Amino acid sequence: MKKKATKIEEEYSIYIADQNITFLLIRSNRKSYSMEVKDDGSLILRTPLRISETFLKKWLMEKKEWIFEKQSLQKERYELRKKKQEETGTIDPMHKAALEKRYRKAAKIYIPQRVEYYSKQMGGSYQTVSIREQKTRWGSCSSNHTLSFNWRLMLAPPQVLDYVIVHELCHLTHMNHSKEFWDLVEKIMPDYKEKKQWLKENGHLLYEIS
Repeated sequence: MKKKATKIEEEYSIYIADQNITFLLIRSNRKSYSMEVKDDGSLILRTPLRISETFLKKWLMEKKEWIFEKQSLQKERYELRKKKQEETGTIDPMHKAALEKRYRKAAKIYIPQRVEYYSKQMGGSYQTVSIREQKTRWGSCSSNHTLSFNWRLMLAPPQVLDYVIVHELCHLTHMNHSKEFWDLVEKIMPDYKEKKQWLKENGHLLYEIS
């Protein structure tokens, strides 16, 4: 009797928005979906075993801005690390500052778009979206409904960034972390605990830009 596959890896190439997106698709016995851009710019999608090409195209279309920007930034970051290893020294502070500037600029464009996307689903209203570097927080929601996000979330997987956005938008309804608050987060993002755990375990890595 042939054993049923529990993990399948396939190289894919799909044409999206006038650009060809090549990626490694890893299907396994899981319920959640994740997307990752490696240091060298390669894209990896992890999904349940049963997945349609229609869904893949829709998912890639939704995330295309993040993918293209992250690939560009990761490739630049990869080259800086390679240079550092070759020289066995430190990265030029000017190069590091330039890379950080690019991440900040990308965050100011991408994060407000994602906030708007989820806000339309969830309802509620916010005043403004602020992008900054918060030393102890990934995001915040003030009493006057101003949303703030840490630009370093651009270094995280897109679904983790989305979790932080959903988290703060839920604070527009519940300005606390009550059971009602978490129930609302789960309603919008059923697998939020997985994203929350990733941030808890890997958040410190987002401060290692060099």
